[in-house]
Amino acid sequence: MHIGFVSPAQQESLVDLLCEVNAYYNPDAPAGRDVVRDHAVRNLLSPGSPHRLVVATTPGGQVIGLAAIALVYSFVEPEPGRRSHCQLKELYVSASRRSGGVGRALMAWVAAYAQERGCHRIDWPVKASNAKGIAFYKSLGATPVEDRLAFRLAGQAVARLAATNGRTPPGI
Repeated sequence: MHIGFVSPAQQESLVDLLCEVNAYYNPDAPAGRDVVRDHAVRNLLSPGSPHRLVVATTPGGQVIGLAAIALVYSFVEPEPGRRSHCQLKELYVSASRRSGGVGRALMAWVAAYAQERGCHRIDWPVKASNAKGIAFYKSLGATPVEDRLAFRLAGQAVARLAATNGRTPPGI
């Protein structure tokens, strides 16, 4: 297995895994391969994307796992040894490769990358119902952030709040 940033040669294999990710999260209405590929190329892999994609590949080059990361600065911890951290947006291992060390290898690579860049922590969300994921993260030495909750505005709630701004948003 090889771990590193995704390369152009791995793009189609990455799209295969992203289709699996999409079907996992949207089992009733997964997006088609062309939609997933377009999103990957235009957004996830674009130079302007805030995320970098780290992939685990087989010796034959098949992408079997991914981690999407971003290095960010804290607004509340300005001290040099605490201001940088790594945000893990997604960790996903192909269903056929789970429990084989791929997730641990990806997380170890991300930890080394973050540490080399002065990050003092790695943060990520996890669904409260994901018992296997939570157990996996705890096996790495991670601890839940007890004093944090996640919130979301979506769809019409975003539109309603934006409408209270009193001005037309840029690009509309």
